[in-house]
Amino acid sequence: MPTLATLKHLRSDFAVLEEVEAGLVLTGAEVKACKLGHVKLQGAYVSYENGTFWLKKAHIGPYQIANQPGYDPLRARQVLLKKQELDYLRGRLDEGGLTILPENMYTTRRLVKIKLVLVKGKKKYDKRADIK
Repeated sequence: MPTLATLKHLRSDFAVLEEVEAGLVLTGAEVKACKLGHVKLQGAYVSYENGTFWLKKAHIGPYQIANQPGYDPLRARQVLLKKQELDYLRGRLDEGGLTILPENMYTTRRLVKIKLVLVKGKKKYDKRADIK
């Protein structure tokens, strides 16, 4: 299970409450670019729109620049979850003060998966307590 990209400071800046494995809807060229390591998760987040979750602001670079005119590396990508997981996460988001962030992207067999975490932001004094 090779890791393609990680969000390094996630656990120091946020308190992780839940972890979920999910799939992504990607084009073939995006899958190839991911496997080459052209992925950045800094600033990426997951939002709920029209009954599905979407990964936003995750940068997946083009596989071949010359063969992909008009390619948008920051486009929103649909997150694939089971209905039970989708309903559970949606209910937790309604509580308020929580968000869903991607922790890392990796491959299983030939599929590209993403590990999503439900997080709550830490205050400065919480970070200091963790360092102690």
